[in-house]
Amino acid sequence: MARSSSGIVAGLTAAALVAIGFLGYQASATAPAHPPKAVAQEPAPAPSQAVKQDPAKPVPVPEGSGTGVRVVYAVGQKRVWLVGDLAQEPKSFPVMPSTVHPKPGSYTVTSRSGSVTGSDGVPIEHVVRFASAQGVVVGFSARLDGTTPEPDPNKKTGGIRMSRADGDAMWAFATINAKVVVVP
Repeated sequence: MARSSSGIVAGLTAAALVAIGFLGYQASATAPAHPPKAVAQEPAPAPSQAVKQDPAKPVPVPEGSGTGVRVVYAVGQKRVWLVGDLAQEPKSFPVMPSTVHPKPGSYTVTSRSGSVTGSDGVPIEHVVRFASAQGVVVGFSARLDGTTPEPDPNKKTGGIRMSRADGDAMWAFATINAKVVVVP
């Protein structure tokens, strides 16, 4: 079964590359002989100005996050990557960190629950647990109401929250013993 799936993926990839090449050829064939002069662009923002990530470009997986199939959780970036095999673009999405954070390092998924009540008293789903810190179990989950508010800083919580759609992706990707890498 795995061989036929990889064959299908390879075939679809090849077809996509052919289609892109054909569209590129068509675009170049219809380009004007004398392209219009370049329009002056705004200067690049000064280093003090905030630079926003282009939503059309994928957010790169943090350096030092290891290799192979893994979940990467960057606490400081408030972001997760689901890194599959080399032929796949990693899926990345924002998360709302809990008040308790695991130390940087490599972990494995130890347990999962379809739906429970979180340590903050909120109904959650697709719970993927991988660490404990300060006596609190830490894991990924999605609130059933779909929101991702900041946690109460006065409570020790371990739920790293994400949208329900991203929770579905995490649930499908991070099974028991899946690798989770935490970076600062």
